Amino acid sequence: MTDEETQNEATEDVVEEPLAEAETEPMAAEAAPEAPVEETTPDPEPGPDLEVAAEAEQTEEAAAEPAAEEAAGAAPGESSAAEDAPTSASAKRKRKRLPRSLRPQRTKTKREKPAERKPITRLPKPEHARGRRQERQGTVVSASADKTIVVRVEVAKVHPRYKKVVRRSSRFHAHDEQNQAKVGDVVRIVETRPLSRMKRWRLQEIVQAAK
Repeated sequence: MTDEETQNEATEDVVEEPLAEAETEPMAAEAAPEAPVEETTPDPEPGPDLEVAAEAEQTEEAAAEPAAEEAAGAAPGESSAAEDAPTSASAKRKRKRLPRSLRPQRTKTKREKPAERKPITRLPKPEHARGRRQERQGTVVSASADKTIVVRVEVAKVHPRYKKVVRRSSRFHAHDEQNQAKVGDVVRIVETRPLSRMKRWRLQEIVQAAK
C-alpha cells in the first residue's frame, strides 16, 4: 500500500469514532429516566383550626416531658420518696371537716314537760301612769336661788376588793315651787322632766326640818 492510502484509512477511522460517540450519546440520554420534578405547594394560611392543633400539640409535649422525667428519675429518687412518706402520712391523718348533718350528735337531757301550763302572771301596774320615779333623800346645802334648792345626797358603799366603807356625795338641783325648804333641812326629792339647764328633780316633802 502506498503512503496516500494509509493516510486516508487513518482519517476515516478518526472520523468514524466521533460519529459513533455522537450516536451513543442520544441513546444514553433517551435511556436515562427523567428525574421527577417536585411540585412546590404554597403553605396554607394560618387559621383558627391550625392554631388550635398547634396548641394541642404543645400541651401534649409539655405533659409528656414530666411523665418521662418521672419515669427516668424513679429509680434514683427512691430516697426522696422515702423522705416524703412521713409528711404524706401526716397529711392523710388529718380528718376532713364533716358537715353539721353528718357529725355525731350529742345526747341532750330530756326534760319532763309539765302536765299543766302555768298561767301568765303580769306585774302590778305602777302607782303613776308614767311609772315609778327615782327618789333621793339628802340635806339642803343652798336655798339662795328663787324656787331652787341644792340637795347633797351622801352614799356609803363597801369597796368590792378592799372591803372598806367609801363615802361619796353628789349634789342635785331641785325645784321648790313655794320656797319651803331651808338650809339644813332633810328632804326627799323625786326625778322629773327637765325644768332648766341644771334642774331634773323637784321637792317631794321635807322629812326633817333644820334645828
